[in-house]
Amino acid sequence: MDALETFRQETREWLEANCPPSMRTPMPEEESPWGGRNAQWPNPDSKKWLDAMASRGWTAPTWPMIYGGGGLNKDEARILQQELGRIKARPALTSFGIWMLGPALLEYANEEQKLEHLPKIVRGEIRWCQGYSEPGAGSDLAGLQTKCEDKGDHYLVNGQKIWTSYADKADWIFCLVRTDTSKKHDGISFLLFDMASEGVEARPITMISGASPFCETFFTDVKVPKENLVGELNKGWTIAKRLLQHERDMISGMGLGGGSAGGLGGLEKAAKDYYGTDGEGRVASPALRERIAQQKMDGRAFSLTLARSMQEAKAGQGSGAASSIFKYYGTELNKRRYELLLDVLGTQALGWEGDGFKQDELDVTRSWLRSKGNSIEGGTSEVQLNVVAKRVLGLPD
Repeated sequence: MDALETFRQETREWLEANCPPSMRTPMPEEESPWGGRNAQWPNPDSKKWLDAMASRGWTAPTWPMIYGGGGLNKDEARILQQELGRIKARPALTSFGIWMLGPALLEYANEEQKLEHLPKIVRGEIRWCQGYSEPGAGSDLAGLQTKCEDKGDHYLVNGQKIWTSYADKADWIFCLVRTDTSKKHDGISFLLFDMASEGVEARPITMISGASPFCETFFTDVKVPKENLVGELNKGWTIAKRLLQHERDMISGMGLGGGSAGGLGGLEKAAKDYYGTDGEGRVASPALRERIAQQKMDGRAFSLTLARSMQEAKAGQGSGAASSIFKYYGTELNKRRYELLLDVLGTQALGWEGDGFKQDELDVTRSWLRSKGNSIEGGTSEVQLNVVAKRVLGLPD
């Protein structure tokens, strides 16, 4: 305990000295620190904060130090998160590489691949996207048809992906390809390649929210070095399933927004601003107070359940199917949060543009629309419920 208290004190002092004041405020969407070769930094403090955290490996605190991570044990990592929360620090890096690809590489990549890619992920030097879904292979992901041919000294990739998040901004892609057309699950391989390669084209898809985070991605005779194959040829489905667990964990975490309301300052503050307060300084509407309290309690219970599951997994007691439970519940919790926010805003939630609405209000409206996609991405809610029914509850087909 003395060692952990010393670590806490040292961590607190370091954060106070290195986390800029502007990084202790709610983060506007345009300042999300995705990193990458072509990163833009509207707020220069974002880059300073990333570089400072990366220098300690604290963008991936539990990854081994040899790969650029922080090398922290679970207790130290928990203390770091507590101290970051104490000062309301923004995430130093937003990264599919950290959330999804990195854990898969740690488990399945060879040493050369780990040393090549993991440190760059930690430092935010490479921005990754995910090449999974195809127009004819969404929920039936194993039905993918993007073809990868062995050309002797390289692979040749042809095909199309859909709903590729931020493909137009990504530097590299981790991609599922078909290397054996005679088999379904056992004919898939896991490949990494540069999005700047000749023959790669990403076309943004405009969504109902007005944003274009998803893309159609086309591959035409893309040459990929053979050393970019992760794991064994035709054994990529195992890696794909493992990475999907990490993706679903990431999406479920969106439900932990709890009382978050972006620039509006949290659910309670927003409710007081838009509904007013009673004589005791509480939200004027008792019904709304109850709904906010329920949302916060649900978020807290979900957070504790996730933490317990993580400990069980580290002890070898976890079930991979649990990620489907968390993905489904986190999705529903996040959607309920935005429904509640719309009710808090009242008629101000009807805005799309114009002087009659604040930008924070417009952001909530667009985020509400975006939250609907949570029940599709990473495997639809229907797929998750099927997984839970079969693999958790053991129900018959």
